[in-house]
Amino acid sequence: MIREKVEKALEKVRPMLMADGGNIELVDVSDDGVVKLKLTGACGSCPMSSMTLKMGVERVLKEEVPEVKQVIAL
Repeated sequence: MIREKVEKALEKVRPMLMADGGNIELVDVSDDGVVKLKLTGACGSCPMSSMTLKMGVERVLKEEVPEVKQVIAL
């Protein structure tokens, strides 16, 4: 259930990442609200990727899916 909500929320983030030549892949969602993601393409090697993850992706996920407690990049 949470995984489906996270996937839907990620669809709102993907166009921003794709505009810069990157994307995001959902790896896992734990029962305790930890979301594991993998940044791909240009985002995977970008020095700003940790900021993108925390300030962009994590913020959107927490707004859209209140069950999300933390987002981790793999």
